[in-house]
Amino acid sequence: MAKQMSPLPDARSVRANLSADELKRLAAQMPNARETRYGNLNVQTQVLSRSKASTFLVLDDPDATSQQAISREEGERIAALQDEHIAGLDMIVVDGYIGNDPDFRTPTRLYVDAANANIAAMQRQLYFVEDDAGFEPELTVIYTPNLAVQGYPNDRAITVDLEQGVTRVCHSDYFGESKKGGLRMWNKLVYDRGGLPLHAGCKVIPTDSGERVGLIVGLSGTGKTTTTFTRQNGSLPVQDDFVAMMPGGKVYATEAGCFAKTFALSEKDEPTIHGAVSRPEAYLENVSQDDSGELDFFDTDYTENGRATFSFSTIEAGDARDLESADFLLILNRNENIIPAVARLNPEQAAAYFMLGETQGTSAGGADEAGKFLRVPGTNPFFPADHDLQGNRFLELMGEHQLDVYLMNTGRVGGPEDDDRSKKVRIPHSSAIVKSVAEGTIDWQEDPDFGYQVATRVPGIEDADGGVLRPRELYEPQGRGEEYAKIVERLKSERAEFLSKFPALSEEIVAAVS
Repeated sequence: MAKQMSPLPDARSVRANLSADELKRLAAQMPNARETRYGNLNVQTQVLSRSKASTFLVLDDPDATSQQAISREEGERIAALQDEHIAGLDMIVVDGYIGNDPDFRTPTRLYVDAANANIAAMQRQLYFVEDDAGFEPELTVIYTPNLAVQGYPNDRAITVDLEQGVTRVCHSDYFGESKKGGLRMWNKLVYDRGGLPLHAGCKVIPTDSGERVGLIVGLSGTGKTTTTFTRQNGSLPVQDDFVAMMPGGKVYATEAGCFAKTFALSEKDEPTIHGAVSRPEAYLENVSQDDSGELDFFDTDYTENGRATFSFSTIEAGDARDLESADFLLILNRNENIIPAVARLNPEQAAAYFMLGETQGTSAGGADEAGKFLRVPGTNPFFPADHDLQGNRFLELMGEHQLDVYLMNTGRVGGPEDDDRSKKVRIPHSSAIVKSVAEGTIDWQEDPDFGYQVATRVPGIEDADGGVLRPRELYEPQGRGEEYAKIVERLKSERAEFLSKFPALSEEIVAAVS
């Protein structure tokens, strides 16, 4: 990836590296920004989620990748359109780092239309910001929310030029495109350095045997943030969304803050997140609000994908620079049939389920994904290369540093919510599982159908909830044994077929689901 960046497009005016207070004053002037009763700003956007269908790599040979791609010539055409548009705008520059380790951090720059100052303010909360006279960006996101590009889905184009280290965002005012714009390019950088970028939270859990470092891998909206921030033994969150895992298990951070989904946010179940987003410093996006400034995190009339950013400095959090290596990894799978609340995986199974990336989609991925069963390798839709590379690198790193890996269902067992025979895997269930994983206090037995191990006992989960731990024991007493067997057969077949689509994937990984 190129180290020397081309100059930013000329604008009518440019304001660089404004303070948090200055950015908030600009954001407050936006016609779609409202102040809440907590004194923070709540912005209602036109675009409600990431625009996957409008995101393209810029390549010399677009046919050489399994990802969506356009030619370099087309990428340059869009760049010229954006540069011309910027010439008449007032722009804001935000400089910062992805990562806070001096030996492993990436200088990154956001260049955004001042009419959407909330994007600059929110990004400033996520970058690690330091006074650095010699700052030179390695990655740049150029962001024009109000420029339509005809011929692309919804007249929206997000172009990712990995060679130049530049992402251009056109016609989306959703903050996630800024955040992911930098992290997507960072994904490639980490892989090129011999590591694996993980779409994962990270937390440190104290136990009688010492601190245990856990990674939580999951698609947006599946409970990754909730699992990361829920407290066990006084645990501390370290990172919310992306980490780099390097040879030897070393973990590096990416962001100084959190971009949390707020739907159904409960002060009782998620006090840390609720408290953080209810502070004047936080920014909200598309959260329901009445005329008095009161927030309703359960109202989905506008969208279920309400969001908030806040800085880790406003909560008690750990620092990835203090971590030697990861101890365990949880692969989240929000499901509603026969996936247990927790299953323990051997290394080959771990790589296979990592590659399968199974889950039920949420509104975070847009209307096309919400409620649908998905398979997203690594649960990482931001990996900008062929996904075979993810699975093989995962197994390679597991060979160098053995992690305990678990599959965790954060949804239901036995059917959807409207099926009264089903059981919900509740936040207290998941929290008890995470605590017991860290402490090593779960009793296991082998599942006869899938070969992984399921829990016979988890401290903190009552026997009456055994069905969420051993799905077969929920289905069979209900006279649904045949239904269970058919789901087993279908999943095995579909999983083998899915993994066979990745020709470079290790045979050990493919064989693990047979």
